[in-house]
Amino acid sequence: MSTSLSERLSQELGSLRESGLLIHPRVLERANRARTRVDGREVINLASNNYLGFADHPALKARAEQYLREWGVGAGAVRTIAGTLKIHEDFERQIADFKHTGSALVLHSGFTTNQGVLGGLLREGDLVVSDELNHASIIDGLRLTKATKKVFKHADPEDLRRLLSEHDTDGLKLVVTDGVFSMDGDVAPLDRLVAVAREFGAVTYVDDAHGSGVMGAQGRGTVHHFGFEYADDVIQVGTLSKAWGGVGGYAAGHQNLRELLINRARPYLFSTAQPPAVVGALSAALDEVQRDPSLMERLWANTRYFKAELEGLGFDHMNSETPITPVVFGEASAAFEASRRLFDLGIFAVGLGFPTVPRNLARIRNIVTAEHTREDLDQALSAYAQVGRALGVIR
Repeated sequence: MSTSLSERLSQELGSLRESGLLIHPRVLERANRARTRVDGREVINLASNNYLGFADHPALKARAEQYLREWGVGAGAVRTIAGTLKIHEDFERQIADFKHTGSALVLHSGFTTNQGVLGGLLREGDLVVSDELNHASIIDGLRLTKATKKVFKHADPEDLRRLLSEHDTDGLKLVVTDGVFSMDGDVAPLDRLVAVAREFGAVTYVDDAHGSGVMGAQGRGTVHHFGFEYADDVIQVGTLSKAWGGVGGYAAGHQNLRELLINRARPYLFSTAQPPAVVGALSAALDEVQRDPSLMERLWANTRYFKAELEGLGFDHMNSETPITPVVFGEASAAFEASRRLFDLGIFAVGLGFPTVPRNLARIRNIVTAEHTREDLDQALSAYAQVGRALGVIR
């Protein structure tokens, strides 16, 4: 007898519940800002990716309203039929200019961007060598291709060299890495990875979801930080939902990349175009980060202060180099309990355990933003000190 839908749902949910992996997202009752209201409690928010405070920024809301009134609620079609509005192409030129690349194309999310670009670019006979800690969207995107896939040790140029030397091909060779790794907060050594890729004629593909708006001059990203923004053998992809405060994804690089993706990227070909209000908000975000250098200055000042104070308290933040600041609690149960206690003290910070992160490295991932005040950070640090001592993580 076949399994019923009810049985399948009960089995799967029961399994998740027993393993402690069943998710119940907390609900924000106000805009996603440095201070917000979550599940009925006023909290300091260390859980969001709103690096520059753009999710509720007045300039972005004003541009969104302007585009909404002028262009309507939706685009009305996929881009290749009747959904490409002038504002879509204007925004893509704006991204290409900002990223210093030959072209850019906007898709619907960072996740679907990796699916679309990897699926549109790679074919049987190609070789992909991917960092072992790359984002799930890269892993899933590569699963959809017929390219030969190899995995190199995290941020290890020598292991990358070994794999490229052992697996030659007449097809395209692609080295794939995150720019900033979302769980540990470390930065890919692009200077060394690109050098190794070039030894073997490989293209470097950088998912800069957590680097765009954070790294490089005016937030141009990790590729810009390492000086490769004009290189035709480097492809940049990322999301528009983190530092940029909206939703969507982008691919930027060689002048012909955009045209190929328009014809081959399935998420682009089969999804209705972005709503005008979203395009307006994102366009304003790129303008604002270039107009106001204090945004990134505050982001990094807050980052340095928070990390230094955590170190002083005795916490391990895994030598994070970016605003992503993990605080290690070891066992998943300890990280989840710490998150609950912090929430009771008015700090919204989420615990992460296996399989999201390795066993014995369960943590709370904190992201400070440009919008946090010193008072916010001091209150969070005081709560961390109290919880860390109560759980025996620090003295």
